[in-house]
Amino acid sequence: MEKIKVGIIGTGNISGIYFQNGKRFDSMEVVACADLDVERAKARAEEFGVRGCSVEELLADPDIQMVINLTIPLAHASVCLQALEAGKHVYVEKPLAATREEGQKVLELAARKGLLVGSAPDTFLGGGIQTAIKMIRDGWIGEPIGATAFMTSGGHESWHPAPEFYYQKGGGPMFDMGPYYLTALIAMLGPISRVTGSARISYPERTITSQPKFGQKVKVEVPTHVAGIMDFAAGPIGTLLTSFDTKGASTLPRIEVYGSGGTLLVPDPNGFGGTVSVWRAGAKQWSELPHTHGKVENARGVGAADMARAIQTGRKHRASGELAFHVLEAMHGFHDASEQGAHYVMKSTCDTPAPLPLGLADFELD
Repeated sequence: MEKIKVGIIGTGNISGIYFQNGKRFDSMEVVACADLDVERAKARAEEFGVRGCSVEELLADPDIQMVINLTIPLAHASVCLQALEAGKHVYVEKPLAATREEGQKVLELAARKGLLVGSAPDTFLGGGIQTAIKMIRDGWIGEPIGATAFMTSGGHESWHPAPEFYYQKGGGPMFDMGPYYLTALIAMLGPISRVTGSARISYPERTITSQPKFGQKVKVEVPTHVAGIMDFAAGPIGTLLTSFDTKGASTLPRIEVYGSGGTLLVPDPNGFGGTVSVWRAGAKQWSELPHTHGKVENARGVGAADMARAIQTGRKHRASGELAFHVLEAMHGFHDASEQGAHYVMKSTCDTPAPLPLGLADFELD
């Protein structure tokens, strides 16, 4: 089966793992990269043995069938729309878009053009979350009743070289890290029907203490502590906390899923592996479970490779645009609910992503 030829737009730090893993999947081949800074694109291209060019040149190349969009979040929608207009399938880093309106435009244009849209995060395809999905489906904790998820940190200004974005529109803990948690929860429990939440800006200004911008002030434009409740369409109730305001330590689990027959401890959804443990009704301690699936190391790009396989075969891809839009709507819904003092009823839904088959090697898809 001929590999899908891929071009990467956006050659920042995260592009490295896409170049590396792009060589390891047999469904796609990265052949070119582009950036607003063409010289940076050419330097990255030389590093990984591909062609570096301008965005316009990449989109005009008839051999490139699919674009991986690794630009900054505020540019996600515009670059996706450009790629779709050029007749390319597109896979984008999270989030799908900055706004629901932009995300809807991307999906609508793709549908009109008969093209696929996919979006990170794809960490739910790793061995950790896939094992948790299998345990839930196999009935290890009985009927799912609820879930909790926590992402707590002190923010990015103490370590990130350019942390301003995380406190501007399109940033904040919900839009930065929420996609990992929400995607994992939906993969385990299905789509969400309603959300509510409370959100606040705890510190209207942040001081950067990392280099090279030590001492610079950042105005905070987005909520930095968001507590949300989710009603899943299948019945479970979920709780999600995302915060950049926890200045001390935290012992909260990343994700727990509660069922009629036990509790499942789920690893950090920002990684591919991690420990999965179960405490079944009547037990006296946690039992660590062996991974049922591979891809426990950094397999970023597996979602794009899975979409490339979908292009080849006509099957559905797992990290779909519909899933990413559902996550995007839920994130905005938490903020809306806080501002309006009311539940937000979800307008979108999505298919629960199909689990990966058992017995695959780390870079196999089917």
